[in-house]
Amino acid sequence: MSTATNHIGRKISRIRELRDMKQDALAQALGTNQQAISAMENSETIDEAKLIEVAKALGVTPEAIKNFSDEAAINFFNNFYDHSFTNSQGTFSATQCTFNPLDKLMEVVEENKKLYERLLQSEKEKIAYLEKLIK
Repeated sequence: MSTATNHIGRKISRIRELRDMKQDALAQALGTNQQAISAMENSETIDEAKLIEVAKALGVTPEAIKNFSDEAAINFFNNFYDHSFTNSQGTFSATQCTFNPLDKLMEVVEENKKLYERLLQSEKEKIAYLEKLIK
């Protein structure tokens, strides 16, 4: 179902469904009944004050309801999924890398090279000391 139209009632219905909320729960949050929610979701327009109340009950902004589209929601979740991974402890986001991994790899290579050179120098000194003791 595409919500490319400006049918506010359908947009409210889709957001409510995405939030896994029944009409009864939204009705209770708004202090009304399920039939009123059904009628609201079937209406093409809604007054601004009521839209603000509905948005608050759904946990979104009025602009989110006005600008909602299924395509945008699908894109959001696809992008979220693409930048996340799941392990046994849950889902972790790994979206913003603040360093270049290749630069870090080269730093480690250089550090290992320096450590190897120091180790080699230490071994040379040990050999020279042992040779001196033998003579």
